[in-house]
Amino acid sequence: MIAEKVVEPRTWQRSTVATATATVVSNLNVISGAPAAGAAMQAERNRPLIIRVGKHLRGIFDRLIAGSSLVPNDPVLDVRDFAWTQGLRDHWQAIRAEATAVALVGNAAPSLATISPDHRSIAEVNKWRSFFLWGYGYPIHDNLARCPRTKQVIEAIPGLNSAFFSILAPGTHIPAHRGVSKGLITCHLGLIVPRDGDVRMRVDDRVVRWSEGQTLVFDDTYDHEVWNDTESTRVVLLIQFERPLRQPGKWFADLFLGFVKRSAFVQEARDNVAKWNAAVKQLDV
Repeated sequence: MIAEKVVEPRTWQRSTVATATATVVSNLNVISGAPAAGAAMQAERNRPLIIRVGKHLRGIFDRLIAGSSLVPNDPVLDVRDFAWTQGLRDHWQAIRAEATAVALVGNAAPSLATISPDHRSIAEVNKWRSFFLWGYGYPIHDNLARCPRTKQVIEAIPGLNSAFFSILAPGTHIPAHRGVSKGLITCHLGLIVPRDGDVRMRVDDRVVRWSEGQTLVFDDTYDHEVWNDTESTRVVLLIQFERPLRQPGKWFADLFLGFVKRSAFVQEARDNVAKWNAAVKQLDV
């Protein structure tokens, strides 16, 4: 991972280095289609009460959780504080092989907007695709069975909340957004990182870039956005895990995540994954 300080966004020049294995994923949204007009407003109305109210109280909750954190509250964290990330790095080539064989084939990976109501308000979200393995504590058994090595590695992660192959199409910009709870931390394992341009993420006032086989750990409650200014597809294994906490922050984080996990909001996402997988099977993908 390479990180640098940045004060204001700037225009980035494209690299002249060509990628060794350019990977382009075609439009996969043929089953459910793009979100309809007004989907963003409807998604907000459908959010669970705990999240809608929590948006207004988030600062208070985040401060309580941050005060109980056993790791730093920095935007980008030191991977050495999370020993289990070594397992991801040790097996990254096997994980990439499974992602390539399963998630990048045909219609296997739907847009994140198709699966998650929370992402329907993000512009260009149909170019951000996902192959879910684990979602808010729920395993996606069909998908895990197709990725046995990845399954073995991620199930050893303490406090695993979610895991999916995150696939970003060429020329995509995911605008600034933030996660819902400081009780979760995000880890990326670089699997396919284009080199025919610039692919990067800003987290607060830092800009980071991925490296294949390397991990990046960050706090997604900081404002962050992503660019893929290349002609190839970027793929990472995205992990969300519980922040190591002492009391009373752990109590607040567990309470919030428990409500979210049981909400209709998350259950809809689970149903969407199941429906997508069933439709793909009918197409013999």
